[in-house]
Amino acid sequence: AAFQLFQKMDQEGVIPDKLTFVSILSACADSTALVEGKWLHAQIVASGFESDVMVGTALVNMYGKCGRLEDARRTFDKMPERNAVSWSVIITACARHGHGKEALHLFQQMQLEGVNPDRVTFISILSACASQAILSEGKRMHAGVIARGFDSDIVVGTALINMYG
Repeated sequence: AAFQLFQKMDQEGVIPDKLTFVSILSACADSTALVEGKWLHAQIVASGFESDVMVGTALVNMYGKCGRLEDARRTFDKMPERNAVSWSVIITACARHGHGKEALHLFQQMQLEGVNPDRVTFISILSACASQAILSEGKRMHAGVIARGFDSDIVVGTALINMYG
């Protein structure tokens, strides 16, 4: 329904802004909507919004949730600006699709670039450690959770239990 509304807007000559693209991309974040998501990506490039951090992050999220990790990574790598949300989205995509070592590499790269991980980043990286049975790295991440004060967060705690369990 959201995509059809977007197409109607397009047919009527309404020019979408970046928030419109971010909203419609979330509706395409499912493998059944990959064709529409790719079409939207082309529209975003044509509109000049591809370099916007919110739009780029929404594209990475859409590709990640559609199971297109290579497309997600390519889009992420092209982003001129990335924030903690962008990093968390690509790390989550890697963890979700069984690429724990790549998620860990991205986590390290994120910190090298001066971006501080947030609780969502830690939840994702702990999940990657659990799925790849990388307990030594998971213990290091646990120390990072404590150092940043996320150890009292219920969702982070659940991720820790999952990793150790």
